[in-house]
Amino acid sequence: MKSLIQQVKAQHEAELMAIPGVVSVGIGKGEKGEAVIVVGVEDERKETLSIIPESLSGYPVEVRPLGRIVAQ
Repeated sequence: MKSLIQQVKAQHEAELMAIPGVVSVGIGKGEKGEAVIVVGVEDERKETLSIIPESLSGYPVEVRPLGRIVAQ
């Protein structure tokens, strides 16, 4: 059975991945140890960051610059 944050991630993953510059969506821990939705981006372009919400269904969204991801 999926936890609530897993359900929230699954519900919003496609729309987040459709944002230009977003390369991944996952679940992680925030600075205070709380569960967060982690959105990986190529870089911190203002136009990308302005579209990503600060929270989804009550869970904080944390943006992490990862660079370009290339399949090996």
